[in-house]
Amino acid sequence: MVMQNDEKTQVIEDYRLHEYDSGSPEVQVALLTRRISEISDHLKTHKKDYSSRRGLLKLVGRRSALLKYLSRTDRQRYQKLIERLGLRR
Repeated sequence: MVMQNDEKTQVIEDYRLHEYDSGSPEVQVALLTRRISEISDHLKTHKKDYSSRRGLLKLVGRRSALLKYLSRTDRQRYQKLIERLGLRR
């Protein structure tokens, strides 16, 4: 269930803005989206795992806040990111 180090590095490389970028909103949202999908898959088989459900809701809230920030500051980057991640269908 935990993302491996090489998987995390791959996500960072895919969404970074420059060579040393590891903390831009795009990278953070991509990492959160990956974790959210893993936890939601876990919850499909373990329906009564309420502590994981709570963690999932906290991650969704954090991702939502980052997306709101990106939407406020740079609308084009926001549109590009949600299209690339397949969010907000």
